[in-house]
Amino acid sequence: MGTETLAIGNGRMFRYAFGSLLLLAGMSLLVAHGLAWLDLEPKLLRALQGGAICALGTALGAVPVLVIRRMPQRLSDTLLGFGAGVMLAATAFSLIVPGISAAEGLGLSPWASSGLISFGIMLGAFLLFLVDRKVSGASPDMLVGTLERPVIAPRIWLFVFAIIAHNIPEGMAVGVSAGGAMPDADSLAMGIALQDVPEGLVIALVLAGAGMSRGKAFLIGAASGLVEPVFALLCAWLVSLAELLLPLGLALAAGAMLLVVTHEVIPESRRNGHDKLASLGLLMGFCLMMVMDTALA
Repeated sequence: MGTETLAIGNGRMFRYAFGSLLLLAGMSLLVAHGLAWLDLEPKLLRALQGGAICALGTALGAVPVLVIRRMPQRLSDTLLGFGAGVMLAATAFSLIVPGISAAEGLGLSPWASSGLISFGIMLGAFLLFLVDRKVSGASPDMLVGTLERPVIAPRIWLFVFAIIAHNIPEGMAVGVSAGGAMPDADSLAMGIALQDVPEGLVIALVLAGAGMSRGKAFLIGAASGLVEPVFALLCAWLVSLAELLLPLGLALAAGAMLLVVTHEVIPESRRNGHDKLASLGLLMGFCLMMVMDTALA
């Protein structure tokens, strides 16, 4: 297997990983019971639950860093392609198509509905582009703190913060779908949670490979998905205020996700020369999410 062999730690690391899985499972049960006690509207509660599922997917993805020192590059690129396929299918079948239907349900003509969704897609992509520019333009001092000799290079923190920022449209998509009582809101949340698993693993492995302890890398990787339930709840509340915000919110989330996939995920999955594996992963992710959105919805 050469340098791409998975390097497994000792038995203690396996116990740490197993204990982390049990801890996450217990915390998930506690959160589920806690959410049931909240006095929230059903739509808001559904959005918060969906966002929590996505955050749990990210946390589960970070667990293997406790026992794996490195991931084969081919596997990493395949997983990135898989995530891109899931996000593309979710954009099409869970956001754009329902957004057009919601706009037509408000009395808009097919041309006006398509125009509104197109405007929202472009606006969502532009807003995320501004966020990406803000993150990319951050100073190294702000990213690594005030340590005299930072352990993690600024470019590594930029990568981590960029992925966290890209979790925002995923939380938006879950919240808008749940807040608008879309029938495929649950399958959308599950699909995003699936593609969040390799995302959490990538963050944790990058930090561990840059010199951070495995425990800290796991915690940061697990916490990177916490923005999703926050934005899911916020967007679900917003779309409940006005009917027009439902198709527009779906389009905004679609535009942001399209920008993430085309500008970041797909190029990164093909950067190391594993084009065929990345494309295969993309097709598999797309088909899986399409089935979840249509046949299982």
